[in-house]
Amino acid sequence: MVVYIDDIIVYSEKWEDHVQYIDRVLSKCTPINLKISLKKCNFGQQELLALGHKVSGLSLAIDQNKVAAVLLKPVPRNIKEMQSFLKFDSYYRNHIKDFAYIASSL
Repeated sequence: MVVYIDDIIVYSEKWEDHVQYIDRVLSKCTPINLKISLKKCNFGQQELLALGHKVSGLSLAIDQNKVAAVLLKPVPRNIKEMQSFLKFDSYYRNHIKDFAYIASSL
């Protein structure tokens, strides 16, 4: 299980374990009156989007919507825009080959 701010990701290799883990999470939420948003719930998924990444049991990749957003960004015209561009893109630096080298020349 992974908890990040107001998101809980429950994962397992076996469906039976998954059901038990979800039951445990829900049983811990009820006594403390923690509400679960059914709109945000996706049970039994083999992959999901979390924090701008597509996560599965086999891989971690950048969400394609984020890739499209980067490609559609206008070319930075000044230092402030360049800093903003680099902050956004550095979040995905592990997925960009030679990111440090490329960014250092900017």
